[in-house]
Amino acid sequence: MKRGLLAGVAFAAMGLFNGAQAADATAPTKVPACTSAIDPYKNYACLDAYLGTTYWERLFNYYRLEWGHDAAPADPKAPPSRRADTEVPPTPETIPPYPFTEWPYGGTTSLGVTRPSSIDSPLMAALGNTNVGSWMNDNHIQVYGWVNAGGNLSSNTVKGGNAPAAYDYNPNTVQLDQAVVYIERLPDTVQKDHVDWGFRIAPIYGENYRYTTAYGLFSSQLLNQNLNNGFDIPMAYGEIFIPQVMDGLMIRIGRYISIPDIEAQLAPNNYMYTHSMTYTFDNYTNTGVEFTMAATRNWMFQLGLVVGTEALPWHVGATIANPDPNPLFPNSTMPKDPGAQFPTVTAGVRWTSDSGKDDINIVADGINNGAWGYNNLQWYGMTYYHKFNDKWHIAFEMYDESQKNVANALNPLVTNAQGTGFFNLGGTPFSPQYMPFNAPGLAVCANAAIVSCTAEVRTAVTYISYRPGPLDNISYRLEYFDDLEGQRTGTKTGYFETGIGWQHWLSPQIEIRPEVTFYKSLNGFAFNGNSNLGIAPNKNTALIGAADIIVHF
Repeated sequence: MKRGLLAGVAFAAMGLFNGAQAADATAPTKVPACTSAIDPYKNYACLDAYLGTTYWERLFNYYRLEWGHDAAPADPKAPPSRRADTEVPPTPETIPPYPFTEWPYGGTTSLGVTRPSSIDSPLMAALGNTNVGSWMNDNHIQVYGWVNAGGNLSSNTVKGGNAPAAYDYNPNTVQLDQAVVYIERLPDTVQKDHVDWGFRIAPIYGENYRYTTAYGLFSSQLLNQNLNNGFDIPMAYGEIFIPQVMDGLMIRIGRYISIPDIEAQLAPNNYMYTHSMTYTFDNYTNTGVEFTMAATRNWMFQLGLVVGTEALPWHVGATIANPDPNPLFPNSTMPKDPGAQFPTVTAGVRWTSDSGKDDINIVADGINNGAWGYNNLQWYGMTYYHKFNDKWHIAFEMYDESQKNVANALNPLVTNAQGTGFFNLGGTPFSPQYMPFNAPGLAVCANAAIVSCTAEVRTAVTYISYRPGPLDNISYRLEYFDDLEGQRTGTKTGYFETGIGWQHWLSPQIEIRPEVTFYKSLNGFAFNGNSNLGIAPNKNTALIGAADIIVHF
């Protein structure tokens, strides 16, 4: 399965449906009236005539059709793609050149601005004149995705030594970042007269799986084998949209991207190829139920009941044997993952101005007793967006996150040079006997005499974006990340990071993102090491040039 995705997940789905097309050879070919030059941008009725009849012909011609354009040809008969400005604020941005149209908020399909079968997809266009494509269109089901590959040149040399910089983990290499397929039905959130539903299943394969993995779901690839490339399903959920509740209520059930965040794991949803440290050491996914209600055109409220962060329901209440009872885990058994707790709460409030140019989200995510877990982060923070004009906007995020009772790396009861501390002997759920690689880190507490302490991070990141043209966006990133106890990055230090990236679209389906970033740890070495290999970092700066390409299908 993994090798199939690596070989080309984008075209696996295409091949599957190509076979279906052959079986549908008797399906009628659509030949619309096209009396002018065959240019779908001038006459949408010419689209099928331009694309042709066979699957591969239509696929190639759709890429050719959109090359150099900033949008797909517009269907004049399509229903409105969003509610009127009197009902929802104006959509602030466009894809291209930005990675989103609405200011990101997560946990829901965007309310008031989403129509079924609205994704611009070469694969769906290629299937359009087949029985399979007609059935999918009639049922508002789409299959699409992308392949994302990149590489970097770095001042680091050790394998894995770019960390704690992320999404280019290995220095001086070329890699498959992610190959992703979305299988989804988008609920119609524009209409207000009937209950609608949707779903998404989104498998991912590539190096980026190490940033999406939830403990208990394909996690042995990362935690027991430390594979360079791996498989995950960061999104698998169903949705019900109830428009009669206020201005719309969405109920999402399953695994989904946590709220709110400027960035996301999925490559097209980001300003730059790499991610800020703010996002890298953040909550990634929740599993449970999320309620999102638009109270008015300006105010939105979110409430979720989940099982933790990067935690799965089957770990709630699960225990394992404890071979070395200790002050942190004194019994003969201990939780398999103390962070897998139900109920865990996520909650947020969002305000958007009438103009759509200002947006603020204040959120608490993953809130429970805060016990040291696989990724049991107690997250309190905010995002803010401001659009100055059609060329300039700014995005800002800050948060405080913490975990309690994290084992103290300085205490000899926990770990020592002789390897007889209870962490070494299997006395925690994250000891090397259970997680030999990429386990949650220990804390460097202020006092070596205490067995555990609260590990905390405070951080802020800003993106300033400039749009020189319809296919280009330049983003400048400035960040300060303070790992107060070193639990998240492995080094107790503050970090300064800055970088600039260019997002250039060759068409709505193909984009490239070159960038240069500089990192500095302020109180010790943090770069050019690899804890999985037992190599201590030996640099306090990193300069990384990187670039990637995203090909959508």
